[in-house]
Amino acid sequence: MGAVTSTVAARFAFFPPNPPSYGVPAPAPAADADGDGEGVGAGEEKDKDSGVVELTGVPRRGNVEARRLRTKRGTEVVAMYVRQTGARLTLLYSHGNAADLGQMFELFVELSAHLNVNLMGYDYSGYGQSSGKPSEQNTYADIEAVYRCLVETYGASEENIILYGQSVGSGPTLDLASCLPRLRAVVLHSPILSGLRVMYPVKHTYWFDIYKNIDKISLVRCPVLVIHGTADEVVDCSHGRALWELAKVKYEPLWIKGGNHCNLELYPEYIKHLKKFVGAIERSPPPPNDESPESSAPPDNTQTDPDGTEDSRKSSDCREKTRQSTDRREKPRGSTDRRDKSRKSVDHDHHPDKPRASADQPDRPRKSIDRFGAVMKSVRYIDCFRVTTSSGS
Repeated sequence: MGAVTSTVAARFAFFPPNPPSYGVPAPAPAADADGDGEGVGAGEEKDKDSGVVELTGVPRRGNVEARRLRTKRGTEVVAMYVRQTGARLTLLYSHGNAADLGQMFELFVELSAHLNVNLMGYDYSGYGQSSGKPSEQNTYADIEAVYRCLVETYGASEENIILYGQSVGSGPTLDLASCLPRLRAVVLHSPILSGLRVMYPVKHTYWFDIYKNIDKISLVRCPVLVIHGTADEVVDCSHGRALWELAKVKYEPLWIKGGNHCNLELYPEYIKHLKKFVGAIERSPPPPNDESPESSAPPDNTQTDPDGTEDSRKSSDCREKTRQSTDRREKPRGSTDRRDKSRKSVDHDHHPDKPRASADQPDRPRKSIDRFGAVMKSVRYIDCFRVTTSSGS
């Protein structure tokens, strides 16, 4: 069974850039003054423990540090940490497909500055200069190792971390989020319901499917922001809408009119809405220590208008109780668009297919937003959640 799942994953999801867009120089061998090898071993072990490496092919920045991190599955992934002075929140970013840290470098630096957050990005196993091969299970181990580094090395805490998953990165993001009861928030950028559902409109969850986000989203207890382009021809916008419907604690979504799978960062409303979200999360109190779902969600006195959050409808609880029966849940999913049209949500009765009024009319965007868009236009970044027809990739 595992072999079949791996084959499905390889064909549906993983296309690391070849060659990688950046490098990591091999460490220079240490001198052994005694000639017995012990000194070399000790030095190498110390360097290995520190994990700090240098990235080549990207600009040097004083607030960026890169590390090699060993995962529980034996691979070593490369991660980069962008430190922002005075930041109280940390964003853990799982990038999309056909991208690596070299291509994401400038985006990560700009996001950290514009959102005033520390940011940790990483390459999945088999991507960039990370060792191993890409697989669903490896990506779960990858993000777990990066999260552990954030906590143990950089002093981040669960309640001050926002998980950000783009496209295929929504898989490891929701897998980790479903296990963290005190997580601060989640951002899903052009997310997928599951790997198989990207290809076919299946109504059942099969054992060989990968990234079963449709089954995990209801386990996430923190606010969830969904961003998706209405003209996405790779992962249909219905994936984002369905995941937002299934979220327990919803934040006002952003449906970018005309946006496709790979260019949402170019729209002014992207960074404006993301800044609004981060600001709302920063102002809201962190989740309490009590791990019950009710007390882990933001308190009822959180205002909906400025923050845009709302607790999910009571039917969400029923949906979670019956989540093992995929058939029963899949039937109402077909009416997602109708629910969006009729329900009174945080959009304040705006039509779900239309972006927010503030996003529709960015008459005079701030200079920082203009600069962000200009920088993003200069970044060569491609996210191709492609499907292969041949046996190889």
